Amino acid sequence: METAADGTTPAGGDANHGSTPLGAASTPPVGETGDPAPVGIVDIGSNSVRLVVYRGGARIPVPLFNEKAVCALGQGMGATGRLNAEGRALAMAAVGRFVALSKAMGVKGLHVLATAAVRDAADGPAFVGDLEQANDITVTVLDGADEARRAALGVQCAVPNAEGVVADLGGGSLDLCRLQDRAFADVASFPLGLLRLDEASGGGVRAEAERILDAALAEAPWLQAADGQTLYAVGGAWRALARVCMHRMNYPLRVLDNFTLSVADAATLLDEIAGAPPKQYAQVPGLSKKRMAALPLAAITLDRLVRATRPRRVVFSVYGVREGQFMDGLPDALKREDPLLASMTVMARQAGRFRAHGDEVAAWMAPLFPAEPPELMRLRLAVCIIGDIFWNEHPDYRAEQAFHRVLRLPFMGLDHRDRAGLALSVYHRYGGDPAAAMAVDAETLLDDPVRVRRTRVIGAALRLAHTLSGGAPGVLRRTRLARAPGGSVTLTLPAGDPLFDGRFIQRRMEKLGRSLDLTPVVEMA
Repeated sequence: METAADGTTPAGGDANHGSTPLGAASTPPVGETGDPAPVGIVDIGSNSVRLVVYRGGARIPVPLFNEKAVCALGQGMGATGRLNAEGRALAMAAVGRFVALSKAMGVKGLHVLATAAVRDAADGPAFVGDLEQANDITVTVLDGADEARRAALGVQCAVPNAEGVVADLGGGSLDLCRLQDRAFADVASFPLGLLRLDEASGGGVRAEAERILDAALAEAPWLQAADGQTLYAVGGAWRALARVCMHRMNYPLRVLDNFTLSVADAATLLDEIAGAPPKQYAQVPGLSKKRMAALPLAAITLDRLVRATRPRRVVFSVYGVREGQFMDGLPDALKREDPLLASMTVMARQAGRFRAHGDEVAAWMAPLFPAEPPELMRLRLAVCIIGDIFWNEHPDYRAEQAFHRVLRLPFMGLDHRDRAGLALSVYHRYGGDPAAAMAVDAETLLDDPVRVRRTRVIGAALRLAHTLSGGAPGVLRRTRLARAPGGSVTLTLPAGDPLFDGRFIQRRMEKLGRSLDLTPVVEMA
């Protein structure tokens, strides 16, 4: 068995559906330290079997453990109608290992999901019976519609207001779900995962694969309703495709989630990759040899979907069925939380010096941003929440380390431009050099002079706030920051309190004034 470690019911369904209570762990579970027990999900796919264990009790699916075993259960199924015999044995062993690991990790409820290969194989029910008997578990076999909805719910886990078509490409099936007004509007599932499409098209012959895909997609005329919306591409094959696209574009950020292509760029790149020998991309960073072989068919499939849906853009999502299952099990109150702000709040609580008070900092600097749109206000709040969590980095490298961590950490709910904006704001909060190459590259990604300037204002305001307050909550409320119509920015401090001696923050005020092109004024009241 080759293993590789990596760093749903419809929304509102039964959170316990398909879960298996596990026996007592031999090591203390997370729950014994005061944290909720972890959530475990085993995904038995056509190509691989994967276990992901997530931290429990949080809005965001933070993976504590992630491992897959490549079993190729669906290999040859198009011809035989049965599971690959060798893959069946490997999958039995993998599931046994994953169940044992879950017990050791203190997982109290393990969700075991099986998808296209198991549901379509003649010997699928017997395989499920063997798994359940050998491991004392319950296996939930998803039908195509359920698989499509779970993948869409996984996208919504990261982007709650996602609109358009979610397409999940696996080894055994291509599953589609149209999202409208946060609901599952239409679903379809086709037995055209990469393993099956390769067999059906005579080994990936392009013209035949295109004919098969076009005929199938024509059976879902509702795809045309996504005209001008977003096509979300989910699945490991398309993540590999995104790596190649980034490489070909010389893209400055190696973060797969929310990597976005315009339709014009997608048409050019997909056509190129569909017609090129896969070995041409052997030097692409992070691209595995197994994924490389499937690149042409993955590109052909996405290209035909783009033609069928006519979207405004293609967005690659790293979240899918497993995250959908995680999301489905959350209490309603957690489901309603903003995934980005939830991520930032968790970080602030874990790494901050004092009690998190980002909302206080954000409200204090709000007068600097009149008529601020809600989406930018949300991003500014996110920066304020994590504006003091890098205090323990070495002072000589603090700005650089904070920048790289914010730019690359797996935050949910962020597109790449917003990610660059957050990273630049934190970089300037710690006094980073605006002329440094990393900052210039991030400004290029942000691609908006007004927003670039905004990051410098937020950074300067954060720097002033934490110098003034020492990072302690409750202090800023005793002061007032104002942007005066006469061309000045004024900080009002309480008179007679040694904590608020204006001489100690003068340089910070001057920098804030320069960032706004306003005259800095400190007054006592």
